[in-house]
Amino acid sequence: MEARDAVAGALVSSDREEQTAKKDAAPKKDKPQTKSMMEQIFGFKKEDLTSWHSLVALLNRPTDPASLGIFRCLFGLLMTIDITQERGLSHLDYKYLDGAPVCRFPLFNFLQPLPLDWMYLVYVVMFLGAFGIMLGCFYRLSCLMFISTYWYIFFLDKTAWNNHSYLYGLIGFQLTLMDGNRYWSVDGLRRPSIRNAHVPLWNYTLLRTQIFIVYFIAGIKKLDADWVEGYSMSYLAHHWLFDPFKVILPVELVSLLVVHGGGLFLDLTAGYLLFFDTTRPYAFFFVSYFHCMNSQLFSIGMFSYTMLATSPLFCYPDWPRRFFAHFPAILRVVLPLTSPDPQSSPSCVYRELQSTSAKRQETPPVAKPSKLRLKHKLGAIFTIIYIIEQFFLPYSHFITQGYNNWTNGLYGYSWDMMVHSRSHQHVKITYKDGKTGEIGYLNPGVFTQSRRWKDHGDMLKQYATCLGQFLPRYNITDPEIYFDIWVSINERFQQRIFDPRVDIVKAEWSPFQPNAWLMPLLVDLSPWRTKFQDIEGSLDNQTEIVFIADFPGLHLENFVSEDLGNTSIHVLQGKVNIEIVEEKKNYTVEPGEQMKVPAGAYHKVYTVSEVPSCYMYIYVNTTEAALQVNFTKLFELQERIRNGTETETIPPELQPLVAADDHEGAEVNATDPIVRLFLKRQRRMKEVKKRREAGLLERLDRFAVKKYYTIRRGFLMTAIAMRNLAVGLPPLEQLQREVAFANMKEPQAEANQDERLKDEVGHGEL
Repeated sequence: MEARDAVAGALVSSDREEQTAKKDAAPKKDKPQTKSMMEQIFGFKKEDLTSWHSLVALLNRPTDPASLGIFRCLFGLLMTIDITQERGLSHLDYKYLDGAPVCRFPLFNFLQPLPLDWMYLVYVVMFLGAFGIMLGCFYRLSCLMFISTYWYIFFLDKTAWNNHSYLYGLIGFQLTLMDGNRYWSVDGLRRPSIRNAHVPLWNYTLLRTQIFIVYFIAGIKKLDADWVEGYSMSYLAHHWLFDPFKVILPVELVSLLVVHGGGLFLDLTAGYLLFFDTTRPYAFFFVSYFHCMNSQLFSIGMFSYTMLATSPLFCYPDWPRRFFAHFPAILRVVLPLTSPDPQSSPSCVYRELQSTSAKRQETPPVAKPSKLRLKHKLGAIFTIIYIIEQFFLPYSHFITQGYNNWTNGLYGYSWDMMVHSRSHQHVKITYKDGKTGEIGYLNPGVFTQSRRWKDHGDMLKQYATCLGQFLPRYNITDPEIYFDIWVSINERFQQRIFDPRVDIVKAEWSPFQPNAWLMPLLVDLSPWRTKFQDIEGSLDNQTEIVFIADFPGLHLENFVSEDLGNTSIHVLQGKVNIEIVEEKKNYTVEPGEQMKVPAGAYHKVYTVSEVPSCYMYIYVNTTEAALQVNFTKLFELQERIRNGTETETIPPELQPLVAADDHEGAEVNATDPIVRLFLKRQRRMKEVKKRREAGLLERLDRFAVKKYYTIRRGFLMTAIAMRNLAVGLPPLEQLQREVAFANMKEPQAEANQDERLKDEVGHGEL
């Protein structure tokens, strides 16, 4: 049986590699030695762990470079694609808004983006680094070019942090220290001495351990009660990808057993299942299915494909040789090497065979590692420290307490993927002029394109500080800024996350001290979630409901739109006073009681009990309900016109219904606003239906065209920026023409380009 990983899924080798490394010195014996159970399973003996010398030798054991070389190539390819998309090259001008007053959220406040043209140069360096990693060309330099610019961009914007972006940076850092250019690389063609040379075992150890941690720690984080009980991602069960499961299970069980139970089981076991020969084929199937589903469920860029590329790392390192050996000989000129014999490398420690007795020739020689160099010891030290650090970091939030909110730490390095879902019901920003006492309100999200500051105290502090610097430009002196942010996490009550009475500009914040103005999550009210489902199930489709929880001594000021008729407040727990502002009257409402609040007016809900109050708003959007009635009548009329059963004369304002059938797909001019909205809705529904029913080739064509124009814009804008840096800015008219050419979209998208821009984050403010 060939060798296996270490306990963490990291230390992997194979007998065929060991045989290659010492084939010339292999002892001659009549009966082969039997391996211990540990050696058969893990690929090393317990003696390899009994001393520092033997451990260093084990971690530097010569290993086939083939699998590492293929992964290096795939990772570089995926990063070149990622740079144009999730890293933002295709919309860099919108991302950084050069020269505009924008609030930013770097990890360190001294970090600021360079001028726009220079930011394009940063991305060019990062792109060339990723491309060089893919080719294995000037490998170390390419890795340094990639990770230096990548981590700069990563630290520049905390609002873009997520687990997979963090993972990309870690893998890039690891590859910088590895011998990833020993197989299928341009460097191997340039330098025959490193071509097809062994790599030390710790190269595989780091990568395999890293991927094991991604799976396993993500599974540990999913042992959270919200995930186990099915509240974290319950909406996913309604996605069409889970339709096959809904044939045999109700949607509630699909959410609980498939989405949450299946995700928990896969994350906890994937690293172990990839470890063993017997279970690895099954692990490949389920892991591949899982990541392919994720690529359709979430907008996570290249993450799913990167994880798919890591799975073969758990196979024997020589798998590419055996795989590509099946291709025709005519293709092997461009395919990776299939030669089974890697050459020796000074990066590895080879075993020397020494006889234990000069007199007894029948005694087999003993293999001892050759002399250890400093680089071998440093590689082992780095491997051990890095693995310990990676296991520790997801639980290091007791150190960086200032970043803890309702969830621990900055989202991105804890591997708590998809464990928490949030919804924001109400956000109010109030400013007070420190000199005149004048009070006013700001549009939530002013001076920023991000919405993530709502959930993180450190970002809220940065945002308030930024607003405090911008508002004096608008004659607001020494501003005080207060935030009233209502959030529901994992289907709980909507509640305040930060104290609305605290001036955040002057509030203290430290990365190592707990946030004093963070309101506690009302976890004691979590059992109410089961009642929410019963209450919502008792309502009709036109009735909406919002569940609110508030702290004693605080109040909610709310405005009921005139569209929301029949709005009432039902108290579930605690006691509240409801003030109708215009009437200047107060009403006390006890648990089990309700009160109707007027539309088109402000009211305030004060929590007067000693415990948090819980209440719910129940309302009907009367405008939308009336609109749906009109839509139903128009649809019935249109059906009668189509089948020729309509006998009455069609009035002029409804004539567009006839024209819409005669000019299917074309926009028809309608004077009546309801008819115009009805026809627009029908066109959109037809578009959606057409896209859903499109064949595979049409979908691929649409995907390819979209990606082409996205990448095209990125490269054209980069070329414009490089020209500006090289020879200076051209005349404004020429620059406008060049940018307009870069912004060109596919023909069917140009008609509604303005509408799409408004839908994108931040574009509406431009």
